[in-house]
Amino acid sequence: MTAVLERSTPVVADDIVPGEFEDLLRILQDLDTPDGCKAEIIKGAIVVTPWQRPYYFRAMESLRERLAPHAPEGHRVSSSPFLFAFPAAKRAFGPDLYAADSAAFEQLQGPVNGAALSLVAELTSPSTREQDVQDKLAVYGRHVPVYLLLDMQDEEATVFWEVSPNGYRAYRSVSFGQPLRIPEPFGFDLDTSDFGRPAGGPSR
Repeated sequence: MTAVLERSTPVVADDIVPGEFEDLLRILQDLDTPDGCKAEIIKGAIVVTPWQRPYYFRAMESLRERLAPHAPEGHRVSSSPFLFAFPAAKRAFGPDLYAADSAAFEQLQGPVNGAALSLVAELTSPSTREQDVQDKLAVYGRHVPVYLLLDMQDEEATVFWEVSPNGYRAYRSVSFGQPLRIPEPFGFDLDTSDFGRPAGGPSR
């Protein structure tokens, strides 16, 4: 049976106090996630969200193809569903797309260490936008060199970089259709012309 979720749904076990990260990780790994959904640890809870809309595939594939030639040595760009853990922040996220050190995946089980990431990309939806622009931005800004946020509702691309203990120190935004400079360790101008919604499609 396929469960359809219209928005993010928190799931916290009765005997687990929110914030007990290792216990939440254990529960998440044994969780029978509904078809078409992914589970992450956000603000001390396991949050289940639906997969993206079909037309997002075009943007994700375009982004993957354009990022891959510029990835740091030993890093691969993928949208395969993997969970990345940030123990210091007590968070575990499954980014829509990412670049990560291939060596970090040489393990039999458990989440991948978030320290392996050189870039993450999130494509917003009505159900995930708040997480993408608040909690994930705060955590990525202390751990991941580059965060690319594609606002699929406002059709705007923003790149954040310069990690610090207080979050990213720099960012730039462009409307879809304009080039966006992706900073080092990638260092190239990203074409955003085919990230928008299909012609005649709903605005939200």
